[in-house]
Amino acid sequence: MSFNTFGHIFRVTTWGESHGPALGCTVDGVPPGVALTEADIQPWMDKRKPGQNKFTTQRKEPDEVRILSGVFEGVTTGTPIQLMIENTDQRSKDYGEIAQAFRPGHADITYHQKYGVRDYRGGGRSSARETAARVAAGAVARAVLARLVPGLRITGYMVQMGVKGIDRARIDLAEVERNPFWCPDPIAAGEWAAYLDELRLSHNSVGAVIEVVADGVPAGLGAPLYGKLDSDLAAAMMSINAVKGVEIGDGMASAALTGVENADEIRMGAAGPEFLSNHAGGILGGISTGQPVVCRFAVKPTSSILTPRRTVNVKGEEIDLITKGRHDPCVGIRAVPVGEAMMACVILDHLLLDRGQTGGVRGAIG
Repeated sequence: MSFNTFGHIFRVTTWGESHGPALGCTVDGVPPGVALTEADIQPWMDKRKPGQNKFTTQRKEPDEVRILSGVFEGVTTGTPIQLMIENTDQRSKDYGEIAQAFRPGHADITYHQKYGVRDYRGGGRSSARETAARVAAGAVARAVLARLVPGLRITGYMVQMGVKGIDRARIDLAEVERNPFWCPDPIAAGEWAAYLDELRLSHNSVGAVIEVVADGVPAGLGAPLYGKLDSDLAAAMMSINAVKGVEIGDGMASAALTGVENADEIRMGAAGPEFLSNHAGGILGGISTGQPVVCRFAVKPTSSILTPRRTVNVKGEEIDLITKGRHDPCVGIRAVPVGEAMMACVILDHLLLDRGQTGGVRGAIG
């Protein structure tokens, strides 16, 4: 299998399977001299790890990270950083029945068609378990960003579960970590709990929309045409398991706006140009404007459900299949820290690219 690496200068290669002995990543391109220990990475891993409440898979994994290389006496050396996360709670026997059958909605059938062999234990490489490595890499990116751009902050939250969305007039970011859904609207969070309980007990699942915002992104990151910040950001989010749609700023809603409504007008402020709105999501022409970078992505419903679904097996026989095991009734919940991690990786990558090309020089205005 190829294409396990993303990034240009800050490059991340993930490895491992859902039910293998371990998984992890190799992070290359990290500047030397950045303070980094396992304790800096673990809080971000704890946000993503399974089994924290009844609304996520009950697989119990501590997701403890070990740094195997690239750090000496508490600081990065500039060499590749190898991170490993051991798998400790595999139940491979739960997947015996799908060894010769294809779960509807899963990558089982496409992996088989492409490679002729697949690790059916929990989906192997196609499992959302792979995202633990991305969160670890994102923690490294955050450590570097904290040094290079101290004021930059990345925040993710869920804005929609199924047909139920938040009321943006009630957004309170302090609420995000007070409920199991990373929801900034406390009233919506309460409604979602009852909604998801009903779906879970009826052996069903539901999708979600996640919003990730990066505040304090410097102007000038990204390059025209084939190195756009938004194209790399969209590719990064789309690469997350179960993601089926990505938008920047107003995204698809932009099609319903007029030019008068959509154009982000500009005035001069005390510190330079100031935009009066942010329909563009902080990116124009593929280059950051200095406004918050806003990205949303849609996560499909978990395909592993206990309701029988029609499918076929490797012999071509038509069968009905129930997917056993421990699964998230809404996988979008644990996608929030993953989206944050991918945002961190992409922004750091473009920051390093910009430093290499322009040295941070900017065109003067005013």
